[in-house]
Amino acid sequence: MYKKEVRGELILGNKTYGDITNDILRSQETKAPLWWWIAFGIFFVLMSIGLGYYVPLTIAKGIGMWGNNNQVVWGWAIINFVWWIGIGHAGTAFSIFLLVFRQKWRTSINRAAEAMTVFAVLAAGLFPAIHVGRPWDEFFIFPYGPNSRGLWVNFNSPLLWDVFAITTYLTTSAIFWYIGMLPDFATVAERSKGLKKKIFRSLSLGWVGKMSSWRKFEDTLVILGGLAMPLVIAVHSIVSTDFSAGVLPGWHETIFPPFFVVGAIFSGFSMVVTLMVVIRLMFKLEDYVTDDHFDAIARIITFVSLIMGSAYLIELFIAWYSGNTFEQYVFDENYLKGHYAAPYWWMLIFNAFLPQLFWFKKVRRNLLLIFLITIGVNIGMWLERYNIVVPPMAEDFLPAGWFKYAPTIVDKWVYLGTIGLFGVGVLLFIRFIPMMAMNELKQQAKRHTELKPSAGEYIAYKKIIEDE
Repeated sequence: MYKKEVRGELILGNKTYGDITNDILRSQETKAPLWWWIAFGIFFVLMSIGLGYYVPLTIAKGIGMWGNNNQVVWGWAIINFVWWIGIGHAGTAFSIFLLVFRQKWRTSINRAAEAMTVFAVLAAGLFPAIHVGRPWDEFFIFPYGPNSRGLWVNFNSPLLWDVFAITTYLTTSAIFWYIGMLPDFATVAERSKGLKKKIFRSLSLGWVGKMSSWRKFEDTLVILGGLAMPLVIAVHSIVSTDFSAGVLPGWHETIFPPFFVVGAIFSGFSMVVTLMVVIRLMFKLEDYVTDDHFDAIARIITFVSLIMGSAYLIELFIAWYSGNTFEQYVFDENYLKGHYAAPYWWMLIFNAFLPQLFWFKKVRRNLLLIFLITIGVNIGMWLERYNIVVPPMAEDFLPAGWFKYAPTIVDKWVYLGTIGLFGVGVLLFIRFIPMMAMNELKQQAKRHTELKPSAGEYIAYKKIIEDE
């Protein structure tokens, strides 16, 4: 448990309930700052070009527009798919795990982490959809037609598992995110007028804050969290099975399911930290996202980095110990040296060595270093997915078929389009939705005599005394 006597206060400044509401809703109730418009414009352009032009171009002319070839049938599409799914684990791994384990320091960060999950899974789901080559036939994947069409889907296909995993994961994450915002939507509605008031009143589902409603609300979140926890393990285990069910050297490994799950938590937590550094600086929320919050997450990232480094060593050891010539070639000639050595060594630096700087307290409390290290981790995790996908396929059992892989401009722009989609989603979230769970923050605020009334509360109290 988080002990404030040891780790410090979760909310600084002796905030009242009114202060918390005003601070969190300031971004909604004031004009959008210039930096928000600049960032939104950049991400919107990326999304428009990548998803508005190059995705339709891919659908119209086929997967031949990508860098995939007869040897490397999976390329950037699957790399980016797995990378985005990993980032999507930020919400469930961070918010739900810490909720179930009653970690109160999650309250300032969980809302943004849950939003990231939804937008990252949306970005991830795009790649399998267009990778099939004939997206107009995708309705055959969904098992709605045994009675109407007399046609069953192939439940032996790992790609079908991906469809079930992603849709279930997206639905559960979105429901968990939405239900957690009901009290805050009601608060926004009470402070709004006109159309905005009607919209948020509808979104709040008539929430009025009864005691019975609060009990059901908290129980529902815990139940949903308990049901969603296995999804964190199941989704990325299923994604890893797409690889480990194959026989290619470098893929056929039993370590892949836990390796993928830990890697997803690693990249997800890092992206959460990257986003929260930006939110804290741009919206001046130092009292809610404190140095102690970053310190706690940095410790988790350090621990997970050690697990990742151990997994890399285990892969090298198993390749050597197995005596399998093909397996040894992938690691000795492709990873440690050769055409694909640079991505592998940069992966090790970013994922296994760079986060170890968090052992030093000064690093854990330096926002610039935290930002740079977490950006490096996500670059390293993208390189990890590249190393898993490309080298084993480019140089497999038959040297006569070896072919070096290179992405095309279409590959790159589709990827940039998903980054634009993610960025636009996050920016709209922090602009129009309370970026922190006000109801949870208020539970952590100091109470009774330690609370100082706000100016509005003092005036209202004085008026009541005068009326009496």
